[in-house]
Amino acid sequence: MVSLRPLASLPVVGVVADGRTYRHLLYLLVAMPIAFVHSGVFSFGVVFGIMLSPVLVGLVVLLATLVAARLLAAFERWLADALLGTDLATPDDLAEADGAVAGARKYVDAASTWRGLGFLLSKFWIALFGLIPLILLARGVPLLTAPARYPVTVRFGEVNGEPATWAIETLPEALAAVPLGVAAVLVACHLANAAAYAARRMAVALLDGPTRDGPAGESERVTVDGEPSGD
Repeated sequence: MVSLRPLASLPVVGVVADGRTYRHLLYLLVAMPIAFVHSGVFSFGVVFGIMLSPVLVGLVVLLATLVAARLLAAFERWLADALLGTDLATPDDLAEADGAVAGARKYVDAASTWRGLGFLLSKFWIALFGLIPLILLARGVPLLTAPARYPVTVRFGEVNGEPATWAIETLPEALAAVPLGVAAVLVACHLANAAAYAARRMAVALLDGPTRDGPAGESERVTVDGEPSGD
């Protein structure tokens, strides 16, 4: 089996042979739909919780929102481990509690609840930035493959309400499109890795702990290709 590791170590162009790049692109691809789910849960929970708080039902809704935030944070922890190369510990800072009031209070007192909530709220900005490399990739691949597909019309967007397109009808035009496609793909890959790096650092800071055995950060075990990272 041929290893792509030597190719992946090349400067600038090595990202296209690095499997992590494609995991990062997948992470960004699903980030925006997930961010909408986060936004919907929080909007519903906070708005209705505050509106109904005078009749106490709102407090239950707000508590349910915190519990939902912990479940979503657990999913984000799994997603970061699967696609960002982290190895995050599940927080165990929920105190033992007897009774409904104490059971509700343990979610409010747990630092991991608020750290997870902070990550979920911040995820929107990662998702928003992640659209840039995805759009670049969507524009660059048609240019890169133009010699095998022409005649083809590549659309870049809109200018003053009119579509901005390039009708590639001849072989010289198709060949001229290739360098532009290569540049777009390389920039997209590097931006995806940059966004993934930011998401990874956020995940380590906000999703990994704290635990009862120590403060957040002590259990950090970010790995790259199975080896601990020495950030």
